[in-house]
Amino acid sequence: MLNTQTLRTSRRDEMIDITRQVSAIVSQSGITEGLAVIYCPHTTAGITIQENADPDVKLDVLMRLDEVYPWEHPKYRHSEGNTASHLKAMTTGTSQTVIIDRGRLLLGRWQGIYFCEFDGPRSREYHIKLLTTD
Repeated sequence: MLNTQTLRTSRRDEMIDITRQVSAIVSQSGITEGLAVIYCPHTTAGITIQENADPDVKLDVLMRLDEVYPWEHPKYRHSEGNTASHLKAMTTGTSQTVIIDRGRLLLGRWQGIYFCEFDGPRSREYHIKLLTTD
């Protein structure tokens, strides 16, 4: 079962918690045992699992990614001018796989699933593919 979700980002760099949306899709599916694959089809955005208790973690992650991959660099050659966003997306990755156990996402106490925008604001989508082992 494939489910496509859309969202609108509001800043160039941001991390949007999508855990509730993914959890709701798992709950509605009726799948009790399996996997949820969350996939981002964009080259300047990604999917990650990170702490969702302290909002400063998101700020720290985005700050450090900016330090490692600054928006402007004299050696960037990409004509669109968004090389940093491609590098950040490559670092976070395009997908995450989460175990479904007893009908729920098997995430750690402080973990959340995030859509990571690195070239916004934009309209974006991500896909959720549920695989059952029932």
